[in-house]
Amino acid sequence: MGKKNQNMKNIIITTILVIASINLSIAGGPWPQPKGKGYFKLSEYWIVFDQHFTDAGLLDPNVTNGLFNTNFYGEYGITNQFTAIVNAPLFSRNFMNNVVSGTTGEVLIPGEAVNSIGDIDVGLKYGFKLSSYEIPVSATLILGLPTGNSAAGTQGNLQTGDGEFNQLFQIDAGFGFNLAPKVSSYFSAYTGFNNRTNGFSEEFRFGAEYGLGFFKNKLWINGKLNVVESFKNGKTAADITSTSVFANNSEFSSFAVEAAVYVTKKVGFSASYATAFRGEIIAAAPAYSVGIFVDLSK
Repeated sequence: MGKKNQNMKNIIITTILVIASINLSIAGGPWPQPKGKGYFKLSEYWIVFDQHFTDAGLLDPNVTNGLFNTNFYGEYGITNQFTAIVNAPLFSRNFMNNVVSGTTGEVLIPGEAVNSIGDIDVGLKYGFKLSSYEIPVSATLILGLPTGNSAAGTQGNLQTGDGEFNQLFQIDAGFGFNLAPKVSSYFSAYTGFNNRTNGFSEEFRFGAEYGLGFFKNKLWINGKLNVVESFKNGKTAADITSTSVFANNSEFSSFAVEAAVYVTKKVGFSASYATAFRGEIIAAAPAYSVGIFVDLSK
């Protein structure tokens, strides 16, 4: 019983942190920031769920879990071609409710929570155009720093980070156009390879984004598709003794919708909804985010 509960808790913690990375295309498409300009957002992200996809892609129930992140995201133009990127969970709360017996009502495993900083991503984007077609393209390197807590709680299985240093190399391409006289539009797509350390499986990533701008671009609505395919070459539960290596061989396909409205020329608010419609070892519940941003590129 104890081993079964431990394995279930490891799967649950895995699902939280995988879904926390659902905003995979953090580099903002193929368009670099102009020199000395930038885009900055402070947001609140959360997910609460009581079921997950198993390693066979089936749905299984679990004790209610949740993750809340207060996140800072920023892009700054070092030159007109190079853009610095940071994605930092400044405060992360990971919790698990009591595990209660369905027959006696007895608390089998007390609920716990951990509060700390999360894993920080830093990166650099290089933007250019394909000379033949004038299509904006960018190459981005994102470094995932293990700044979060990878082994909290009485059993060491509450995490706000995965305890490994990863390197994501990503290529973006896209273009903007006018869909109608008063409607702006853009499309972008990306593909990337995520090299992971400390026994984690490498990943192939790809996705696309389509956006529409209304009311002289004061309101933007976009949809995103993100896919992670695991190489499934990470350590398995039988190969490890520490729960700090917990997010191996997981993959998913997700869809997200986001709306952003400018209340002034440079300041606005955003809200998003994201959910995984296919997965292995990932939460089967939607994730939400609301934020305030400052767009200095205008």
